[in-house]
Amino acid sequence: MIINAETGDRVDVLADRTAATLEAWLREHPGVRVVCRDGSGAYAEAIRRALTDAVQVADRWHLWHNLAEAALKEVAAHSACWGKTGPPPRVGKRAATTRERWRQVHDLLDRGVGLLEISRRLNLALNTVKRYARIDQPERLVRAPQYRPTLVDPFRDHLRRRREQEPAVPVLQLLHEITELGYTGSQNLLYRYITQGRVESDQPAISPKRLARYLLTHPDDLHDHQRERIDTATSACAEMTGLAALVGDFAALLTPAAGNDERLTAWIEQARAEDLPHLHAFTRGLELDRAAVSAALTQPFHNGRTEGVNTKTKLIKRQMYGRAGFTLLRHRILLG
Repeated sequence: MIINAETGDRVDVLADRTAATLEAWLREHPGVRVVCRDGSGAYAEAIRRALTDAVQVADRWHLWHNLAEAALKEVAAHSACWGKTGPPPRVGKRAATTRERWRQVHDLLDRGVGLLEISRRLNLALNTVKRYARIDQPERLVRAPQYRPTLVDPFRDHLRRRREQEPAVPVLQLLHEITELGYTGSQNLLYRYITQGRVESDQPAISPKRLARYLLTHPDDLHDHQRERIDTATSACAEMTGLAALVGDFAALLTPAAGNDERLTAWIEQARAEDLPHLHAFTRGLELDRAAVSAALTQPFHNGRTEGVNTKTKLIKRQMYGRAGFTLLRHRILLG
């Protein structure tokens, strides 16, 4: 779909989403001066061929989305570090296998074996080998345990207090006590909760996905307990401190302003100075499309109206399912 970035009017609907179709349409409309798009390299090349002088503007939502994915990977990769305040990491067959695979990958790397050959020898996916190769310590591959909320959680403080007062208190006694307080779960659930170390941990377990969501939320929209979890994680892990600062600085760049392109350069240098390999990959993606990214951070144009029309189009397609072809669909989109 082609949308007027200034007025939001629907201009045209293309028959397919290939770069060749877009290039042909742009050649028929040489007056276009600014093109907003996502991160597709094929579309970028088609625009460059058809309109050599047009300014390409990357979509700011996609920039933030890509940063969020990189941030989640970093939070997960360092969960063994910031997760020290929660339940202890599991020590079992999976953790041992992870450490052994890391050792095998790095032994082959030290002998000069390439990543593709390592993948073949160890029967691992190439992306898995790459992930092991860029980690300098096997402990960074061991994830903090992820536990779902349970019926025991509301009684955690009582259990912790009782076990501090009487370390050898029987589980059955604790079950009777919290049952009187309203616990409706089983003894087996309580036993697993205690043996997993969730009672003695400084804070309840939190998943990397939830912690990443806290880091990506505007500080003014966070609750006190969410700010506390961020502070705890950043104080326990230096990499999380750097990640939190970088996320906040990049969020400020998403408000278009003059000079943001220079600030982006400084941000990329700062990100590369941190030990955050997934964020390094994100910065490389920014550099590959640097002109469009700089335009997105300095100019007011965006893809918001296009995404809104996409949502409306999906509704129209569901209404028309099996009843008409592209001609009627195009007609309804343009006049809807």
